[in-house]
Amino acid sequence: MRSAPPAETFPAHTPAAAQIFTTVLSHGPLTRLDAARRAGLSAAAVTKAVRPLLEAGYLVETPDQEARPALGRPASLVRVDGGRALFIGVKVTAGELIGVLTDLRCRIRIARHVPVPDRATEAVLTSLAELARELLAEAEELGAPVLGLGVAISGDVDRAEGVVRYSPFLDWRDVHLAELAALTTGLPVTVDNDVRALTVAEQWFGAGAGLSDFAVVTVGAGIGCGIVVHGRVISGAHGVAGEIGHVTVDPAGPPCHCGNRGCVEAIAGDAAIIRRIRETTGLEVADSAAAAALAHQGDEGAREAYARAGEAIGRGIATVANLLGPERVIISGEGLAAYDLFAEQIREAFTAAAFGSAAQCDVQTRPLPFEEWARGAAATAIQSFITPHDQRQSR
Repeated sequence: MRSAPPAETFPAHTPAAAQIFTTVLSHGPLTRLDAARRAGLSAAAVTKAVRPLLEAGYLVETPDQEARPALGRPASLVRVDGGRALFIGVKVTAGELIGVLTDLRCRIRIARHVPVPDRATEAVLTSLAELARELLAEAEELGAPVLGLGVAISGDVDRAEGVVRYSPFLDWRDVHLAELAALTTGLPVTVDNDVRALTVAEQWFGAGAGLSDFAVVTVGAGIGCGIVVHGRVISGAHGVAGEIGHVTVDPAGPPCHCGNRGCVEAIAGDAAIIRRIRETTGLEVADSAAAAALAHQGDEGAREAYARAGEAIGRGIATVANLLGPERVIISGEGLAAYDLFAEQIREAFTAAAFGSAAQCDVQTRPLPFEEWARGAAATAIQSFITPHDQRQSR
C-alpha cells in the first residue's frame, strides 16, 4: 500500500469553485452562462472560478457545435474531465465490502466484492485494505491517480471527525475509522453514514438532481433517511439528522435497540418483520427472503407483519414531509424486493398522516444495488476533495 496520501489537491479551494464544479458535474456540459445561472453566480465569478480548473485539467472547454450565434464568438461548453482522477468508494455491510473505482464524474469503472470474516474492526480493516489494493492496481491500468477513498457505513457517523459513533449492525462504538483506514490504505479517507452518502449521489446524478428539497428513505436491515434542504445534504449539529428509523410511531410498540419503543425500525426493519412473523405464526423464518416468500404464499401472519411495517414507514415518511416539505421522497434499499407486500400501506399511512399540502410530495421508489451505495461513498470522497472543510455541503 502507499506510505503517504497523494500530495495533489484541488486547485481552487473556494466555495464558488466548488459550486461551479459540482454544477458542471451534475448538469454539464454547460456554457459558462448556463453554469452561472444554475449556480446563482455572476459571469465574472464563474470565469474566475473556472480558470484554475481548466488550467489543472479538471474542467475542459469545447465548442458548442449546436450553437449558432448571429454575432460574436461561438459559445463553448464546459465539462468535467472524468479521466483526470479516480476515487474509491466502499459500502460496508455486516457480511461483505462492496467497492467501486470511479472516475471524477463518479462513473463506476470497476466494482469488486470482498467478504468480511467477522464484524470486528480489525477484520473489516484487513478486508478494506485488500479491496483498496485490488482497486489501486486496477487504477494503475487506467493511468490516473486515485485521490481519495470514501467509506459508507450504517449508523451514527460523525463525518467531520471520521468517527463511527455507533453502528448497531456491526456493533461498533467510537471507531476512528477514517484515521485507521487512512493508515491502512495510504489514501485520504472520508467516512459518512451510508444513506447520506447515497443521498449525495442521488443529488448529483439521480432522482434528486435539480431539486432543492428532497429526501431519500431506505428500507431493509435498517430504516434510514437522507435529507436535502435548500440544496444541502443535512447531517445536523451531531450528525444524526434524518434518523427516521428512530421516530416513534407506536409508543406501545416493540422495543428498539436504541432503547425506545415503537420506532419505525423496530416495526419495519428486516429483523423486526421476521420477529413479528415468528411471534404470530410460530414458524422459524430464516431470513427476509423466507419471510417475503411466506407472505407471497398468502400466510396471514406474514402479510400482517408486512402491512404493519408499511404503516410505520408511511407514518415516518409523513413526519419528514410535515417537518421539511420536500418536493420528493425517494424510497430505496434492499427491502424494495418485498415492496409489493407493503406499498399500499405506505401510501395509505402517508396520505393519512401528511398535513395539508405535504401530501402532494412525490413519493417514488428507486431500486439501487449496493454498488450504487458504494458510488455514493465515492461521491463523498470527491466532495471532500473539491470542497473546503468549513464549506462542505453535508454540514
